[in-house]
Amino acid sequence: MGGSIKKGFLVGLQTTWSLGKIIFPITLIVSILQYTPILEGFANLISPLMGLIGLSGDAAIPLVVGNFLNLYAGIGAILSLDLTVKEVFILAVMLSFSHNLLVETGVALKVGVKLWVILTVRIGLAVVSAFFIHLLWNGGAEQAQYGFLSSNTEEVSGWLAIFIQGVEKAGFGVLQLALIVIPVMIGIQILKDLHWLDAFSKRMGPVTRALGMKENTSMTLVTGLLIGLAYGAGVMIQAVKEDGVEKKDITLAFIFLVACHAVIEDTLIFIPLGIPVLPLLLIRVVVAILLTLFIARIWNRVEVTNRKEATYER
Repeated sequence: MGGSIKKGFLVGLQTTWSLGKIIFPITLIVSILQYTPILEGFANLISPLMGLIGLSGDAAIPLVVGNFLNLYAGIGAILSLDLTVKEVFILAVMLSFSHNLLVETGVALKVGVKLWVILTVRIGLAVVSAFFIHLLWNGGAEQAQYGFLSSNTEEVSGWLAIFIQGVEKAGFGVLQLALIVIPVMIGIQILKDLHWLDAFSKRMGPVTRALGMKENTSMTLVTGLLIGLAYGAGVMIQAVKEDGVEKKDITLAFIFLVACHAVIEDTLIFIPLGIPVLPLLLIRVVVAILLTLFIARIWNRVEVTNRKEATYER
């Protein structure tokens, strides 16, 4: 047991270092950008398009902040606006598909997933889902009630103070990563050494196979569903090294997880915004399953066609 804990701890440290090199600089840069006209200018640039998906121009601010920073920053921006329940619900669905875009895209690139795949899936799902909700839902015109949440954020002045605050946020982000990833890696190593992980993968096998992936992707999917894409990526990085997870399975797993990850946390944090969270959860789960099945089926057909062409040429 001691050997498993030590090995898992070292792997956790290595993974934290690998992901921290992405998370720290991006968080620092974006934290500083909050105090410049850049983010607000970008929000103003896309605000004319908001009407196409049922949102006012002001709603561009939570989208920009949520995508450049994280879900909590997006929610904080929502709290400062007077929006209808429908607008808040549309924003919640969009941000659940597409948030923390810089960090989580960097993590995806780290494990070998193509940049265009991640951006197309995340931004595409956000925009398409918002369009159909706007088109199909006639309700939600009442003013959103934000419960007990507060929109107050700590403001600082002076570039040195802004830089220090950015360093603190970035450092806390890496610390939070370590506090999650290291125990997870220790737990996974213990499960591996006890051969429980093999048994778990076999039980989850029908689910992963139904989604077009092999059994050794099971732990990655469960981890991503429970604790999020960035932290689940730590498990995926280790799986690629030790379990021989193929590139196809990595890509399909990430496609599933970008649509549906951290389902407990990312659903519960929207409850105080006064929107129906069960439809939000169902939209994410159903879209993730259907999209992964569709892409897996297309991928399999392409592979079969390529094999037939190769056989014919020989």
